[in-house]
Amino acid sequence: MKPTAIKPANEEHAMSVAHTVVTLLAAAMAGYSGVVVLTRAEWITKALTDYRVPSSWWPWLGAAKTAGAVGLLVGLFVPVVGVAAGTGLVLYFAGAVVTVARARWYAHIPFPLVYAAPVVAAMTLGALA
Repeated sequence: MKPTAIKPANEEHAMSVAHTVVTLLAAAMAGYSGVVVLTRAEWITKALTDYRVPSSWWPWLGAAKTAGAVGLLVGLFVPVVGVAAGTGLVLYFAGAVVTVARARWYAHIPFPLVYAAPVVAAMTLGALA
């Protein structure tokens, strides 16, 4: 029989801490992004207009990001909620990349990816923890 690998307690704790920290970062970034849209900050409304996103969508987009941020936080206690929120945010930011590319603002493609990266990292760490 092959012995099974047992993780030392401190390694499990480190993964849990890393997951929590990265999830908090992802939630803060997604929440900030949502609030900026909901408050219609000038710099974001200009970008959304340049990308040809109808202004009637803005409240829904801001609410989706804000709800995703809250879901990530709830997911620290109810993992299935975090997975659903993380999946929704990843799909949201993938759609943002498509929207930016469709508008031919190729230099702006990294911006939604910067917001998606910590969400993906949090989901990955959650799966490993």
